Amino acid sequence: MTNRSFVTTFILMGLPHAPALDIPLFTIFLVIYVLTVMGNLLILLVIRVDSHLHTPMYYFLTNLSFIDMWFSTVTVPKMLMTLGSPGGRMISFHSCMAQLYCFHFLGSTECFLYTVMSYDRYLAISHPLRYASMMRGRTCALLATGTWLSGSLHSAVQTTLTFRLPYCGPSQIQHYFCDGPPILRLACADTSVNEMVIFVNIGVVASGCFLLIVLSYVSIVCSILKIRTSEGRHRAFQTCTSHCIVVLCFFVPCVFIYLRPGSRDAVDGVVAVFYTVLTPLLNPVVYTLRNKEVKKALLKLKDKITQSQSK
Repeated sequence: MTNRSFVTTFILMGLPHAPALDIPLFTIFLVIYVLTVMGNLLILLVIRVDSHLHTPMYYFLTNLSFIDMWFSTVTVPKMLMTLGSPGGRMISFHSCMAQLYCFHFLGSTECFLYTVMSYDRYLAISHPLRYASMMRGRTCALLATGTWLSGSLHSAVQTTLTFRLPYCGPSQIQHYFCDGPPILRLACADTSVNEMVIFVNIGVVASGCFLLIVLSYVSIVCSILKIRTSEGRHRAFQTCTSHCIVVLCFFVPCVFIYLRPGSRDAVDGVVAVFYTVLTPLLNPVVYTLRNKEVKKALLKLKDKITQSQSK
């Protein structure tokens, strides 16, 4: 990738807010970030130590927790730096490039992973007798690897298209992290082709994944309605509700920012908080508070720790 840019450092303007809110916002986002990292680490630990959770569903959940932990880490610490001091707003050209790559890599991988998780739930509910043979360990590993490789390729396209252009000023990015649309506005060249390709690229990925998820859940609902016992229907619905909640919280803000004509910096920044800051926190909350198996595993882990400390 050839860098023809005169700009060596960008300035992240952060979220639009009154200066008096710097400390309150810093405290709020710091608490959210710590809870996000701890929550996702806890899920990884619980699934690791409890053999009852060594199933395809929780295998994909470990991937989701790992992604969420780093997805939040890519953006939130830098946002805290911009809130903490004026000097924290500075980000080098190559650091900005790395942040954009990591952001789209983890974000698109999560998008693909949600699709795989919906497919897993479809097989578990619609084909319970064949589920174990269809979702073997090798199959799960191949599906997970496919999501990571697809996310990497998708992000490479975004990063290449964005940073192949010359940037000769201004250097102020109207956002709290390096993302394609606000960076392209600073380019010293025509960006219409780049914007169209990025729009189509993200549109195909997001729309395609969302369509597959919807189709999976239409099939799931049809299968659930065929279950004779109300208890069985309730259990099946409960298993899928958690996934639906986090999917909506992830896709709706993404569609709002990337797949609508025009852009408003202030609005985009606030909406981006939902899927970069809140959704990574929402996943461990939803999958623990709404999941009986995970709650049982947490209690077992707590008992083990208590017993080991009492000896």
